[in-house]
Amino acid sequence: MSSDSLPPYFNLSPDLALEDLTPPEGTDGFAEVAEACRAGRDDLASRGLSEDGSRKLRLFSTWEITKYILPVAPAHFRRVLRQNPDLPQGASETEGGAKWFTFEEVLRLRAHFAAEGSKAKNYAPYRPKDLPAKIVAVANFKGGVGKTSTCAHLAMSAALDGYKVLMVDLDSQGSMTSIFGGQIEDEWSTVFPLLARHYAQHLQADNQRRVDRGEAPVPMDDTLTEALGKTARDVIRPTHWPNIDLIGAQLNLYWSEFQIPVWRMQSRGWKLWDALSEALEADGVLDDYDLIFLDTPPALGYLTINGLAAADILLVPLGASFLEFDSTGRFFDMLHSTFASIEEGENIAARALGREELAFEWDAVRAVITRYDGAQQAEMAGLIQAYMGRRLAPHRQDFTALIGQAGESVNGIYEADYRDFNRETYARGRATFDQTYASFKELLLGIWRRDELALAQENKGMEAAQ
Repeated sequence: MSSDSLPPYFNLSPDLALEDLTPPEGTDGFAEVAEACRAGRDDLASRGLSEDGSRKLRLFSTWEITKYILPVAPAHFRRVLRQNPDLPQGASETEGGAKWFTFEEVLRLRAHFAAEGSKAKNYAPYRPKDLPAKIVAVANFKGGVGKTSTCAHLAMSAALDGYKVLMVDLDSQGSMTSIFGGQIEDEWSTVFPLLARHYAQHLQADNQRRVDRGEAPVPMDDTLTEALGKTARDVIRPTHWPNIDLIGAQLNLYWSEFQIPVWRMQSRGWKLWDALSEALEADGVLDDYDLIFLDTPPALGYLTINGLAAADILLVPLGASFLEFDSTGRFFDMLHSTFASIEEGENIAARALGREELAFEWDAVRAVITRYDGAQQAEMAGLIQAYMGRRLAPHRQDFTALIGQAGESVNGIYEADYRDFNRETYARGRATFDQTYASFKELLLGIWRRDELALAQENKGMEAAQ
């Protein structure tokens, strides 16, 4: 056998390997790598920045608006603009060229068509009155399944569809925050103060009961005292999308995973799993938005538990492979163990006191196949569908060249200028995310309609009782 045909790991020289070896690393080396990555991250992020250093959303052409955003013929769209000179008219990059609009202008155009256009067309998305925002958690503890990408693109799809969206990044890695250009100074600009405030309010009530019994109260430290003065308004930030806001994340948020169990030990009656949902509700956030997307860490820690307990809809991305299917099954097994354990622990006391028992419930739970290659994974995807049934979303999110290129940049697919791609590549890449959103939207509308009918029936019953 010639040396050229040997595997590359045969006949390696220890002396040559030693020559190529770097010196041993100390803890300072971690800081150097972190600083290098920070500089690189800032450089990559700057490619989507405007002159003042902020992220800027691209413009949208007449072709794109009438094809993907507003269901009108291009000729009719142009005619409406001529008849209404007070509406945004767009700007041309060349004399006589296509008209381009900011997304703020697109939203104004949507509002005009919704008010003045054909009532047979859905210019404004369906949203029942008198119902709160729906909270959507995207979760899986298997990395590389497209969790953050799916969450971000669903949020962008919903924004393009006219919904007002809040993104909540619960992952201390902050990938979602980077996608939306968030600059988060420390944990006080994340969900941390909302969780701390929820505990501090519980501790105040608990201490009052202690005092009433003649016992010494548990001291409230400076962190909890400061958190009592914080609301969601203090941590919500605008993004370069006019109808997407963000509660971002950064590395210090991970401290919550250590602090939450300490608080729980100090006050066993604190319902830590309700902290996020009750804080958002108390601050009126559920009335300010249509959809709230939660990007969770790839682990079943306290932040993920808060996200899942707050969610109305749970989406679980996975790839069409045995390992990801197996891992996702274990994830659901852990979800069952965790939430069943919480229920049982709470309900022992509830049954003894004759109170209503705790029962977690989600409007819908759906697994979503992502990064799908039909040529290689059709059989496995079919098997997963057979085993998971209707809990697996029917649409499989294809992996295309556009998705690969989008993953190499800071921008999402919907932020990409279609002129930078082959038209067919753009249409195919966008189509798979459009279909993912269509599948999600159908689920959302069904849930909202069910809630709307239930509310109407409840109001009818109250009127009859009066």
